[in-house]
Amino acid sequence: MSSSHQRKGTSVETNTSARRLFLIGSEASKAMSPDLWNPVLRKMTIGWSYEAWNVPAGASMAEVRAKLLETDVVAANVTMPHKQWAAGAAETVTDPVRLSGAANLLVRHEKQLEAHNTDVTAVTALHGDRSERHAVMFGAGGAARATLVALKDRVDHVSIADRDSEASRQLLELAARLGMDASETTWDGAQRQALRASLIVNATPLGKNRQDGPVWGMAGLADDAMVYDFVYAKHVTASIASAKEQGLRYADGWDHLREQAAAMVPVLGLPPQTGLLLERTLATIHGGSAAVGPI
Repeated sequence: MSSSHQRKGTSVETNTSARRLFLIGSEASKAMSPDLWNPVLRKMTIGWSYEAWNVPAGASMAEVRAKLLETDVVAANVTMPHKQWAAGAAETVTDPVRLSGAANLLVRHEKQLEAHNTDVTAVTALHGDRSERHAVMFGAGGAARATLVALKDRVDHVSIADRDSEASRQLLELAARLGMDASETTWDGAQRQALRASLIVNATPLGKNRQDGPVWGMAGLADDAMVYDFVYAKHVTASIASAKEQGLRYADGWDHLREQAAAMVPVLGLPPQTGLLLERTLATIHGGSAAVGPI
């Protein structure tokens, strides 16, 4: 496997037979990515389409990879639980993929795949140039991995909590490789620490249901806190609603999805106006109570 820097506008081979984009994930059909991309692709009249492809945990990923190398495939977004698989499935990876060990975009080049991580790009754009004294990470999957890479050199300490102790351990190892000061904590411990933290990251599905409360509980946060919630839903999640009520800075799953899609535009070699079309379509979907799904 080799590393590469992201190439602007030259990543997709100019083969007129290449026309299919996929979203791969265990619940891909519940996501709204096809609803976002297909109206834009139709307006651009380039003959591309975007399809959801349910690939459950434990499926034959060798068969998935073989399908992605078919000549009519442009690229595939990858979501839970296959982001770490995607990083290892490609012959060429970008630096964010190499650092995070996760990828959410596989681009086909003839009979090879190139892995990208636009989650890192999105978090970097939305988090900005803040320096964090303490970040509390709820969740330890691909989104959390991308967040750690985006926060590299910008945070004094990271606390990590996940219901899966093995996932927490692996994320802690990644933090160590990145040279970050980090520690593992229990879920209850993370909720207590979040009340004093400067950054709270929800990289779990909590919030998808209306009855879910804020990921840290009902208490107030520090005055300088920022809340980053990866969940997008028909409703405003309780974590984001609480951040708004407290007058805190925040980024929600819709913000993340917008930046993630914009980052794909140059990678796929699409014209710059694609970004504006995506933003307008996303605003329409968001206002119209879109289907929810994984990032």
